[in-house]
Amino acid sequence: MKDIKRWLPGALISIALIAAILYFVDFQTTLNALRNANYGLIAIAFSLSFVWLAVRAVVWRTLLRDKPSFKDVFFTEGEGYLLNNFLPFRLGEIGRAFLLSRKSGGLTFAEIIPTIVIERVVDLIISAVIFLAALPYVVNSESSPALGYVIGGAMLFGLVLMYVLARNNQWALDTFHKLSARFPSLQKFGGSFLESFFQGLGVLTDGWRFLRFLFWMILNWAIALVAYYLMTLAFFPEAEWLWAVFGLGMAAFGGAVPSAPGAVGTFEGAVVFALTRFTADESTAFAAALTMRIYNYLNSGVIGTIGLLSEGQTLSGVYQQLMNFRNKEKNEE
Repeated sequence: MKDIKRWLPGALISIALIAAILYFVDFQTTLNALRNANYGLIAIAFSLSFVWLAVRAVVWRTLLRDKPSFKDVFFTEGEGYLLNNFLPFRLGEIGRAFLLSRKSGGLTFAEIIPTIVIERVVDLIISAVIFLAALPYVVNSESSPALGYVIGGAMLFGLVLMYVLARNNQWALDTFHKLSARFPSLQKFGGSFLESFFQGLGVLTDGWRFLRFLFWMILNWAIALVAYYLMTLAFFPEAEWLWAVFGLGMAAFGGAVPSAPGAVGTFEGAVVFALTRFTADESTAFAAALTMRIYNYLNSGVIGTIGLLSEGQTLSGVYQQLMNFRNKEKNEE
């Protein structure tokens, strides 16, 4: 309840979208669509979800300079997505940095965090590109891509800013020490944190490694696009690639909107909105959205649960550790 101002807006957005879906969708039609779906295509898509997670682990491990083992990164990735599905405030991102820092002796929490920031920024850039690529074919309006350009531009600016900081980390550290001279505790904590943070950003200055990162990231999104197309085709045999492209772009933005844990409501609302640009059948579109929801939960549910169990952890236990960690960080500040 102390954080009600943080979680309440997202919860209200989720509730509003769920209510809208309940109002417009005919559940009998949705059930019929689920019964009559092409489960062969869905099975292939679901198997691709594990391939997607494995490639995503390679993406993250590349940013981590291949220091931790693939196994540690793979299971920690699954644990992080599992935490995001059930815990508020995107704690899965902090959680996987926290969990991986305990597994790999050579990496600190502050070194791992910037790699997650870079990963998420590039995710948003790619999602903006996908959204913009599909939008002209969906909405015949010259001004419609404006929002996508703004979002993509802001994310690209953030990436460039991180690159500049990585190239000029000593100047940034010196500037921080000068500005925080009157606050010794802040200077002590912030200085050590920023040194590790900039060390993590150093991957941006390694041109070959960054190109490898982009290759694996693009492949990762391509796998997701194929899976989304197969799931769309399972419900709409007449579906074209454009349906999946626009659906994936909207789903990515739906996941970024403030919401309840796991983007409940916002994800389904985004997918239904995207598919109903091509069909008037909201109920079947909702069935496809529910299937895509299971796709998103499947890999993290299986791999994340195996990872937590093998480490003797539980969701509630990790949540309590994260809260203790956050309170400790605040006290040190």
